[in-house]
Amino acid sequence: MHPTTQPALLIVGHGSRDEGGAEAFRSFVRGLAGRTPEGVAVAGGFIELSPPPLTEAVAELAAQGARRMAAVPLMLVSAGHAKGDIPAALARERLRLPGLSFAYGRPLGPHPGLLSVLERRVEEAAGGWARSETTVLLVGRGSTDPDANAEVFKAARLLWEGRGYAGVETAFVSLAAPDVAAGLERCRALGARRIVVLPYFLFTGILPDRVRAQAAAWAEAHPEAGVRHAAVIGPEPELSELVLARYREALEGDIRMNCDACVYRVALPGFADKVGLPQQPHHHPGDHDHAHHGHGPHDHGSHDHGPHDHEHGHQPHVRAH
Repeated sequence: MHPTTQPALLIVGHGSRDEGGAEAFRSFVRGLAGRTPEGVAVAGGFIELSPPPLTEAVAELAAQGARRMAAVPLMLVSAGHAKGDIPAALARERLRLPGLSFAYGRPLGPHPGLLSVLERRVEEAAGGWARSETTVLLVGRGSTDPDANAEVFKAARLLWEGRGYAGVETAFVSLAAPDVAAGLERCRALGARRIVVLPYFLFTGILPDRVRAQAAAWAEAHPEAGVRHAAVIGPEPELSELVLARYREALEGDIRMNCDACVYRVALPGFADKVGLPQQPHHHPGDHDHAHHGHGPHDHGSHDHGPHDHEHGHQPHVRAH
């Protein structure tokens, strides 16, 4: 084990009643420990349901000499756990172990790396189906937080853009509508005959199993529709790279809002030609009257998008809440 000379990486999970899912998290943490720079200690813990609890992970890092830690929530959306439970737990740890400090990273979100993994999962499930004839139903966990549910819809849209699928629809397995059956009905109503049900989950567990069971029940009742089921994201290299990126940006305070999938910064499928291009003044349809009223061109702030110049109206760099 490397001596802890850098801020430690604390990975925070929700926890699961399914031991297989909990062990997948623990295995991912063990694997990530071999990918960090020298001197960066890694530990992971859960806020509920599964061992080890977060407090043990913090104690493990503190015992190695860590006094500053970057906590990264291993969660796809900013639900209540990421917004409230984890910050509250970290506040308790500061009181319990005076001298510790925490930088808090943001959830993983629909990052291009994870979208690439989702795309692979669809292709694995679809087999030889043509993309133009394949509709994807992306199924999220579901939350009482509308902001978290909206992030799943954003992921669905980004998965659809530039990849040639007939469509990407959204459903939830609990707490939010539409449920899996309703999502599949929507796909059918839109004319889909080949549907890949894609669970928007990192690891296996009770809820991904429920998605599969509900999709299978609907498919049995609708034999005219071809329904296939994709695997979860899993411990892919893209996931490890994203966690390390969240670690770095948390420590640097370099959190650029909404930039993960910006076409001027990231080579998204079908939009690679836009990376690094300067924006030009442009007109929207209906803007032709402006010139007759003393207005100049409809300009959204012409500016360069070089490799390291990516502000275009974003908030200043801020630390996560």
